[in-house]
Amino acid sequence: MSLDMSKKASPIQALEEQRLLLQLEYQTEKEAFRKQTEEMGVQRKVKRGDAWWPLKVGKSYYNSLNQLVIEVFRTADQDIEHTFEFGKTVVFFSCQNNQNTLNIQNHQIIKYLPFTATVSYVDGDRMVCVIPNNGYLVTLQNTENLGVQLSFDETSYRLMLEALDRAIKGKGRLGYLRDLFYSRQKAETFVFPPMHFPYLNPTQEDAVNMVLRAKDVAIVHGPPGTGKTTTLVEAIRETLMRESQVLVCAQSNMAVDWISEKLVDRGINVLRIGNPTRVNDKMLSFTYERRFEAHPDYPHLWAIRKAIRELRGKRRGVRGEGFHQKLESLKSRATELEIRINNELFSEARVIACTLVGAANRLLDGQKLGTLFIDEAAQALEATCWIPLRRVSRVVLAGDHCQLPPTVKSIAALKAGLGKTLMERLVETHPETVTLLKMQYRMNDEIMRFSSNYFYDGQIESAPNVKYRGILDLDIPMEWIDTSSYEFKEEFIGESFGRINKDEAELTLNTLQQYFERIGKQRLLDERIDVGIISPYRAQVQYLRRLLMKWEFFKPFRRQISINTVDGFQGQERDIIILSMVRSNDEGQIGFLRDLRRMNVAITRARMKVIILGDVPTLTRHSFYRQLWQYIQSLK
Repeated sequence: MSLDMSKKASPIQALEEQRLLLQLEYQTEKEAFRKQTEEMGVQRKVKRGDAWWPLKVGKSYYNSLNQLVIEVFRTADQDIEHTFEFGKTVVFFSCQNNQNTLNIQNHQIIKYLPFTATVSYVDGDRMVCVIPNNGYLVTLQNTENLGVQLSFDETSYRLMLEALDRAIKGKGRLGYLRDLFYSRQKAETFVFPPMHFPYLNPTQEDAVNMVLRAKDVAIVHGPPGTGKTTTLVEAIRETLMRESQVLVCAQSNMAVDWISEKLVDRGINVLRIGNPTRVNDKMLSFTYERRFEAHPDYPHLWAIRKAIRELRGKRRGVRGEGFHQKLESLKSRATELEIRINNELFSEARVIACTLVGAANRLLDGQKLGTLFIDEAAQALEATCWIPLRRVSRVVLAGDHCQLPPTVKSIAALKAGLGKTLMERLVETHPETVTLLKMQYRMNDEIMRFSSNYFYDGQIESAPNVKYRGILDLDIPMEWIDTSSYEFKEEFIGESFGRINKDEAELTLNTLQQYFERIGKQRLLDERIDVGIISPYRAQVQYLRRLLMKWEFFKPFRRQISINTVDGFQGQERDIIILSMVRSNDEGQIGFLRDLRRMNVAITRARMKVIILGDVPTLTRHSFYRQLWQYIQSLK
């Protein structure tokens, strides 16, 4: 075999090596979490969006899935974007002030409660958490100065390791796909004449046909703005003409929500396992939990569950066989009803949608499906893709390996190849399964051109209606303001926050104000021209947000301006994008700005205008930034 895996021998050995790298990542992340828990003060965690403190405790109840849940409310720092979402593991703590202890936590002693909980639901400043039992509920209700923070996620690692073990031992279809993915053996296809879809462009049409013909695997490679979701929804619809049900997964809850919403808009019955990140009635209406509650048999089931809880509560006063018989009889009736409701919900659904890790949910046990669609596949570690792969006979991956990669914390595991996704591997070993979408519908052509040339061999074209789009007459779509003449300097503020450049942040907002003044207030408001301010560093993002809140000029436009990291803008677009690059030093050190895929994402969020603020001598020591600088100069 001529591929890179040949030196490492068989598919099984390659997966075993990946298992070792995943364990290394697990240890690294666990250690980083322990260190962070011990060393970082509560206020820092709150500012990062990884903790809420202080909390107000709301009501507790059993949800429709018979889980004991408690609601908690954030009472401070409500403007900080947080990182809590469905399925994440959290831990509660109490925070005591101790004036006698001089420690790095500003005299605060954090005491963690002895259990972990799982986020079921977050809506603004309200969060609902599943807790293990009643005893812990009492502890929570009686704890003063209560807070909650993200905990280390043991579950996801356990599920990924189990999935790799299954793939290593896999027989039948799973074993076949494993061996195919790690070889250059041609993927099998059906043969039939191409179908035509008048509302798709030629490469989107090719992609849907490729999906329909694939017996084993197909890949839809969608660069920014090329209508990947539109293509994927069409491919799913066409697949459902041939199969009764498909499984649709993505790495993040947000990506699952996005594709689910588009499918629901096309009239497809979606059953969403897990809760959405944006809590509104439309999104909630297709979740498993809401459908379960809405089932006509649910009130009966709820009454039986209540009777079981009451019976258990009276346990001490009830003796003998009668108690156990009654309890067992109620439990078997409840189980029977649960199975019936479950079967009905699953048999009605055409699409089952969940995160890749969520595909391990026991609700899916025994479900065998034909096709698995993985959206944003280039952001998922390969191990997570093996979780749903055991349930299907073929897979369609959609994404763009030239945009954001998966997050890997261990440098050693990253260097040894853990960051290489299944999609990247298949693009290399099975190019015959890939369709590149080549027509983009988002950006002015001059914004798109650099990205197309650098990342996609110049193959991307602009649709005629966006090619010359702009805000001002004779405007240049891309500008780079060289901050080196101002002699700004970056500051380092701790490993987890990275770097900040306060003077550059001021200049960023000044630059935006000047551009807004050229457009005019009325037009900005009438046309709802929106802006994304992006910085690769969290500290800079938070500083910019605080600055914006104080900046009088921007008050009327606050709703039209969002500030976030590159990752926070994934999958989004804005009329204007402003980039604050932060790095400015004599050594030409640019840290993780060397990950060029992030820059590809940042630039391509813009429809009409990109303004970069960055220190040219620092950044252009790297050839990518040198080429970008030269390209922007050539537009003048």
